[in-house]
Amino acid sequence: MRRTDPEGHGPVRYGPPPPGDGLPVLPELAAHLAAAAGRAEAQPVGGAPALLEAACGYWTRRGLSCVPDRVAAGPGAPALLLALTAALCGEGGDVLVPRPCAAWWAPYARLLGRPVYHVPTPAESGGVPDLYALLETVRRVRDEGGDPRLLVLSVADDPTATVAPPELVHETVEAAAAEGLHLVSDETWRDTLHDPHPSVLLSPAEMLPDRVTVVSDLAGALLPAGWPAAVARFPAGPEGERLHARVLDVLTALDARIAAPVAAAAGYALDEPGPVTERREAAVRLHARVAAAAHGAVVAAGALARPPQAGRHLYVDLGPLREALAGQGVADAQELEEFLSARLGMPAPGGHRFGDDLQALRVRLATGPLLGGTDEERAECLGSPAPLELPHVQRALNSLGSAFGDLRDDARRREPPR
Repeated sequence: MRRTDPEGHGPVRYGPPPPGDGLPVLPELAAHLAAAAGRAEAQPVGGAPALLEAACGYWTRRGLSCVPDRVAAGPGAPALLLALTAALCGEGGDVLVPRPCAAWWAPYARLLGRPVYHVPTPAESGGVPDLYALLETVRRVRDEGGDPRLLVLSVADDPTATVAPPELVHETVEAAAAEGLHLVSDETWRDTLHDPHPSVLLSPAEMLPDRVTVVSDLAGALLPAGWPAAVARFPAGPEGERLHARVLDVLTALDARIAAPVAAAAGYALDEPGPVTERREAAVRLHARVAAAAHGAVVAAGALARPPQAGRHLYVDLGPLREALAGQGVADAQELEEFLSARLGMPAPGGHRFGDDLQALRVRLATGPLLGGTDEERAECLGSPAPLELPHVQRALNSLGSAFGDLRDDARRREPPR
């Protein structure tokens, strides 16, 4: 079965970073980091007891009970996923991921020399593979002598900004477990739902506590992206104990520790005191409004995009504007990335970086760059009751709409007369 390395421009070996929030650092977080800056001792591999206790409290408040000896911390989610992949597939085994998926998932498996297979997602959401596509992929990989062992998925997704419906999660997770796969649920974006009432988030770990490891990068909703810290919650039972021990072995070999000042800030954030929750809720509201406005602009221009439900981004398909883009010398996702990044003055990573087909004209757009060019402008967005009416946000959204509108107008000029 052919793996899905893009061709033409060469295989994608790394991806863009997750979309940041673009906001000034919360003063209380900065104070905790600064207070720990004088500590000379290193954090233990896997995290100090206080940090692990804070992570347990965080998950318990979300209905995922755990104990510190089933939790590990690392300097960012990529380090934890690398360790998990090495522990589960390092001596042979294949990795399955959705198409598209977070840009950092596949490279870490390939770094270990493990095959990665992309499984299509259903039309309504990304992050979780389509049930029948998953079963067919597992069958084909095994028929060709492969050994699928690990499925990485995300209920609140980067890059598509969607939240998978609980019924889809239930069906896919049960099917994966029946096929003997271990699941890693990336829940980095679970606390960034734009409207938590219709967008119900069901963690796979709630369904199969003995088959799912949960990973959360704190840059999703709790820490600045430049302060790398992530936590993993392992399954209960003997298998979870063995996996936890193997992951700690890998982290030890890598000397993958969280810096002590960052660990202090992470522990404070995971306890979710008032300033942290208030900032998180304000940031989610802000990015939800900007994402909705950006979505309206790109759809009005004739592009396709699912309504964003989580995160600080949206995933745009410019397939309907292919002829207009061809007139600009754009024929694939890499060329679209270069064209739109220059036209918009902001990163627009192509879908090929997320495991999508190179020929598909898709990009991920982040909302952070639309909030302004200075800390003062971005802070003004955070405190405004009407951020979309701020001049600098209006200018950014108008520029986005104009760039896509020009493509729409070009496409209309190319239509044959009726």
